[in-house]
Amino acid sequence: MSAGVHLEFDGPVAIVSLDNPPLNIFDLEMRDGLIEAFTAVRDIPDARVLLLRAEGRHFSAGADLSEFASAESIMEARRIRWDRDPWGVLWELPIPTIAVLHGIAVGSGMEMAMLCDLRLASHDTRLGLPETKLGMLPSAGGSQSLTRAIGPSAAVPVIATSVTLDATEASLRGIVSRVVDDVEDEARRLATTLADVDPTVMRAAKRLVHAAGDLPLADGLALEHLLARPPLGSQ
Repeated sequence: MSAGVHLEFDGPVAIVSLDNPPLNIFDLEMRDGLIEAFTAVRDIPDARVLLLRAEGRHFSAGADLSEFASAESIMEARRIRWDRDPWGVLWELPIPTIAVLHGIAVGSGMEMAMLCDLRLASHDTRLGLPETKLGMLPSAGGSQSLTRAIGPSAAVPVIATSVTLDATEASLRGIVSRVVDDVEDEARRLATTLADVDPTVMRAAKRLVHAAGDLPLADGLALEHLLARPPLGSQ
């Protein structure tokens, strides 16, 4: 891992923590650390749930924009960042993923959380995608993940106006799953509950949920029928 990313295990629960105070802004080194962490979780058979959390007062204010200035052009900066992409690895994890949000979760910090299956937030959480205000577009999957979560008509205002949402408003819009008093404690309880589910069933269920957004209905139903059939030799 990089200095700003930590991976630990609590039994079957993998815990990836951002640790780059005060805002957990991540640079290329942290991106490499996230790739390494998510890949390790993917390749460890005993991992059943991933918690994505952060040290300090804030979840993440997103990427280090100063790195754009060191590239020959903004397009070259984007290419370098896309070549070191932790987001696809996170999205494709076959186990349930939970983002543990508090404080600021904006830009690609929010986008990273949107790639998780569930988002729990403390009451002080603030979320937003400020990219359009900066003459840019979300580039860590936010346009796709947010739209999958809340639909096009609800996603467009969030992306286009760069609005900052408090936890209550984000919950009402379906961006966060729940707002709770002790987000760390609640996230760990939820992770334990999910880890108790038969891992074969859980992985199949997540695959089907993703398929609902990727496949035509007929193909999704066919996959459901295939995965729901009893294993060969069972009663």
